[in-house]
Amino acid sequence: MPDLHWTIPVARWSSWPAVAAVAPDVGFIEPMVRRRLSTLSRVALKVAYDCAADKPSVRIVFASRHGELRRTTDILRTISAGEPVSPTSFSLSVLNAMSGVFGIARGDRAAASALSAGAETLGYALLEAHAQYATDSSTPVLLVYADEPADPAYGTIEEEVQGGALAILLDATSAGRLSCSRTAVAPGSAGTAAGTAGVTAAVTATGSASAGDAGTLFATQSQAVHHCLDTHTAAQWRGEYAVWEWSWDEGVA
Repeated sequence: MPDLHWTIPVARWSSWPAVAAVAPDVGFIEPMVRRRLSTLSRVALKVAYDCAADKPSVRIVFASRHGELRRTTDILRTISAGEPVSPTSFSLSVLNAMSGVFGIARGDRAAASALSAGAETLGYALLEAHAQYATDSSTPVLLVYADEPADPAYGTIEEEVQGGALAILLDATSAGRLSCSRTAVAPGSAGTAAGTAGVTAAVTATGSASAGDAGTLFATQSQAVHHCLDTHTAAQWRGEYAVWEWSWDEGVA
């Protein structure tokens, strides 16, 4: 894949931490549906509503590495035990469950998509959101990223997520622009998978590590993007095949 660079107009953004003292408020969802929501969907709906409550229509790009894997795992355990599976649990186990609930609650028939791309999920979601907005800027695009670690039954997951949610609204009334880039690297080359083993250990312990002028290096893409949005300073994430970087520009789109 060739190197990529793009910018997105950020009208507003919202986040929800992996560990919070209170439960996210999703009171805009009717009680019967609300009771059946997973923690993942609740945090995703919370940040989505924070960003788009005043917008009559938004296109949604929902992204998650694992999605509703924990609910799916519970379903598989139920089947294994020879017990009946709840139709509601099954319908809410799909990757795009959150976007469907959000659209129904708002009466919004705008297009919604869902994607998963391993440890690079958020990066490619930002690219998808950019492509949709660049194609048609008449309707805002709402990017929602939400994730949680996989069930321990799956063992150790490389570059595992830390959980939490992040939403970014792409609209003409932007407060600034998020600059994104993906630079391909050869697997195992210096500065990538093999070259960052020591850095990865440091990042795991502290959450970030210095990467010089390229920006602070983070253990996950979501940490890097959140840092860039929050501090308006450059941030970076390195994978086996690419280096991803984000920076902030106060200029309007």
